[in-house]
Amino acid sequence: MVFMLIFGMCACGKKEKAKEAAPDLVLELPKEKENSASDSEETVSGMDEATQNEDIPEKKGILIAIDPGHQAPDVDMSAKEPNAPGSNVMKAKATGGTSGRYSGIAEYELNLAISLMLREALQNEGYDVIMTREDNETAISNAERATMANDAGADIAIRIHANGSENSSANGALVLIGSAGNPYVGNLYDESNRLAQDVLDNYCAATGMANQGIQVNDTMTGINWSKIPVIILEMGFMTNQQDDLNMADSAYRQKMVEGIVSGVNEYYQQ
Repeated sequence: MVFMLIFGMCACGKKEKAKEAAPDLVLELPKEKENSASDSEETVSGMDEATQNEDIPEKKGILIAIDPGHQAPDVDMSAKEPNAPGSNVMKAKATGGTSGRYSGIAEYELNLAISLMLREALQNEGYDVIMTREDNETAISNAERATMANDAGADIAIRIHANGSENSSANGALVLIGSAGNPYVGNLYDESNRLAQDVLDNYCAATGMANQGIQVNDTMTGINWSKIPVIILEMGFMTNQQDDLNMADSAYRQKMVEGIVSGVNEYYQQ
């Protein structure tokens, strides 16, 4: 009996020592949880950074000049300037443009609205963009607009305009470029023509506008002062009911911009 009691006491003593030693086995658990939380934060942070990087388009290294044609008529641009470098032909520095016969929207307002949308869309594609004006009160002549694009080192220039006619049935989109025989920009004809074709075809495909083709015109100051491929996109006739109301619609404007961007992409893929 005494032996059993002593043995039992010894056994209990061993168990108590084992219990006292047991906590050493779990002391590291909280540290493991802290490390796990820290690792998770770093992982989430890394994922956020990766997501942000995915949202940033890869730069193409291409600078595009966008010229929203005309400006508000209260900006006096009636003074004359040479129609081309060294030319004796003088033209008004700029004009207010036409207006929507049915929408009531002024051309200079439409041109700027589309140009601002176009800038964002092109930047989302990785292009760099310079605007000749960002509001309707900027006093800048047609020659100065072309010079701005030249001096900025732009690769191409897209001049955004809308058409008008006394004939309300006239409709559709067209592009103006300088001719091959133009003494100022004749050397740019091939590239300007290729850009014009790509933009016009894609624009008309996206919008359903009638394609009125490419027309050469050597009287445009903004073309004659250019040193880079340049086009004037006449987006539609503001004097035609269907064209005018289409160009006033926000969803349709998105199609207009998408068409221009597709044309630019095609131009640079060739």
